[in-house]
Amino acid sequence: MRVPVALGEIQETLLIPLYGRALDARRRRSILGDTAAADLVEQIDYDFSKFRGPSLGGAVLRASIFDGWVRRFLIDHPDGTVVDLGCGLSTRFRRLDNGRVRWFDLDVGDTMALRRQFFADEDRYTMIEGSIHATDWYGLLRARGGPLFLLSEAVLLYFPEAQVHATLRQLAQAFPAAPLAFDTGGRAMMGSQDRNPVFRAVSARMRWTCDDPRTLQQCGLRLVESRTFADPQPDVAAGWPARYRLGMKALRLVLPPMVTTYKLNLLETAAADAG
Repeated sequence: MRVPVALGEIQETLLIPLYGRALDARRRRSILGDTAAADLVEQIDYDFSKFRGPSLGGAVLRASIFDGWVRRFLIDHPDGTVVDLGCGLSTRFRRLDNGRVRWFDLDVGDTMALRRQFFADEDRYTMIEGSIHATDWYGLLRARGGPLFLLSEAVLLYFPEAQVHATLRQLAQAFPAAPLAFDTGGRAMMGSQDRNPVFRAVSARMRWTCDDPRTLQQCGLRLVESRTFADPQPDVAAGWPARYRLGMKALRLVLPPMVTTYKLNLLETAAADAG
């Protein structure tokens, strides 16, 4: 029997990147090779066919850019801790597990109830029911200690600016000198949501507009690097088929707002003794 879905409006959007990764896994030249995502789609009772358009492929490109940053962190800190804030049905731990990393996946109750239908806690892997905006789970990470990498993919965009900034300040204060990766969308992107086919299939809309991630210095963050689909990390781009690797660069020349206003960002929280 297939597993039914009962998710809130924002949480339902987690099914979009899941389906994108599943479609990618079925391609002859897959970027992520995420066969676990394909298996999940087969087991979930949901009409995934209503999702269509370039956002499905974009979700795969985004995941590969985030994967690249996590891989780099684990090369430098193989025993480090990675925390995926708003993990949805991500299979990133399965893709990147080096046999030593300590991994935490965090998401709200309905998402975690669905996730636990398919995944279980392990020695180095723990699921936490909680909100990215709350602080009650911070103690678990502080007790762990050691190098920490925080990431939040396609989550913060769905909340108002004041709430996002407050959350970023909390994270920066609680976890000093830690890398933090998340995506931002500019005005051109936010103003075109209703023309995006994938968003016509869901009720939720993105709310946080950020044209320049450097302005997040006010939240205690320093921008390390910012990527678009037209300029991923070189090692990540090497794994993309030419239709993406060259196509995104061409699209940037023809319709720059379609590519440049959506950014994938690696930042670092301020050091404990800063300011």
